[in-house]
Amino acid sequence: MIACRKMFTDTLLQLAREDRDIIAVTTDARGSVTLGDFAEQLPGQFVECGIAEQDAVGISAGLAHSGKKVFCCGPACFYVARALEQVKVDLAYSQNPVTVLGVSGGVAYGALGATHHSLHDIAVLRTFPGMTVCLPSDWRVTRRLVHLLVDFDRPCYVRVGRAAVPEVYADDNFAFEVGKAITVAEGSDITIIATGETVYHAWQASLRLREQGIGARVLDMSWLKPFDEEAVRMAARETGRIVTVEEHSRYGGLGAMVCETLSEHPVPVRILGIPDENVIHGTNAEIFHHYGLDADGIVAAVLQFCS
Repeated sequence: MIACRKMFTDTLLQLAREDRDIIAVTTDARGSVTLGDFAEQLPGQFVECGIAEQDAVGISAGLAHSGKKVFCCGPACFYVARALEQVKVDLAYSQNPVTVLGVSGGVAYGALGATHHSLHDIAVLRTFPGMTVCLPSDWRVTRRLVHLLVDFDRPCYVRVGRAAVPEVYADDNFAFEVGKAITVAEGSDITIIATGETVYHAWQASLRLREQGIGARVLDMSWLKPFDEEAVRMAARETGRIVTVEEHSRYGGLGAMVCETLSEHPVPVRILGIPDENVIHGTNAEIFHHYGLDADGIVAAVLQFCS
């Protein structure tokens, strides 16, 4: 088990040693982001802005406009709230190819409560023209993502959690393309579409459902924008029912995107996400269990749906 944030920064450091144009920018968060080794080994390619996310985005935009390959890193909750206007104007509107790495996204901060959760980021950022949004599911996907983003020509928001996460993929033998879903498990009775850290739980749920005679297809929808509409339509045609799982508000996120995609040819869809309430305080695992986002909750939802 490896934390996605750690794999992201380790891979970035490895690439930055060979490419002096790679710059890491952070906001008093080198510990949270795990950028300590990067700052120590490549101080000339590291910018510390202090607790000033708006400034960090503006500085990152200027560096990118000057030809640098910039990764602006810090807690997700601040970059999609406090610095949202700068992300909108300096990055998306101006098309400066900065990658914003939002760590401790979703409910990863657990007991710190609503001020530190980022459960609206997908809904907001997918409305920004030219913005790319990606939630990698494990460290292997994260490593592939960093290699891709070093030479990416558009602004991108990447949201990862905080803790180490289990592997979804046992090796690197999986296709990883911008805007394409990855099929984690095959099935013809129902499709479970998940994103980010919920993908592992969806996969585990599919294994348990198979024991009960239910074939659940699982799609890893790491890319929220661009969005793989064809994979969703195919799942609807071939399985007839869809359950979506996301560490995000039920409004405007993955579930909403699936329903929008299928609006002209609808099939039954069940959205598993965070309801319209302030999230309970607890560990990440406790919050997932409370809202039915872990394997137990997904299995229960699928069994009820199929009945």
